[in-house]
Amino acid sequence: MTRSYPALVSQDRPDGPFGVTIPDFLGCIAVEDTESAALDAAREALQFHIDAMVRDGDPLPDPTPLGALATQRAEPDVVAVALLQVMAPGRSVRVNITMDEGLLARLDAAAARRGASRSGLLAELVARGL
Repeated sequence: MTRSYPALVSQDRPDGPFGVTIPDFLGCIAVEDTESAALDAAREALQFHIDAMVRDGDPLPDPTPLGALATQRAEPDVVAVALLQVMAPGRSVRVNITMDEGLLARLDAAAARRGASRSGLLAELVARGL
């Protein structure tokens, strides 16, 4: 399941780096030279944070509505608000699919190279494609 969490992009000075904070995950931040790189790093940090919470059995917070960030957006160094999309595992459901035998062999070989299961790799590929 995909979730979108709001992120605040800030820049202290015009020639300075960009910082990204995620209000729903205190301490989950990223700082990079460009806004794009900072958002990519923040998305990666957020995914890492969520994966750890899921692994530890911690509940994920509901995303803060964008309207609730209006007062933080008014701070002088905040230059943008973005939504970061991440994968948040939901309940697993068993499915039965049919595919070409050769394609299945390629899937199994790719999963083995990555140290993943067939189901795990298939879910990752579908999530990326959607």
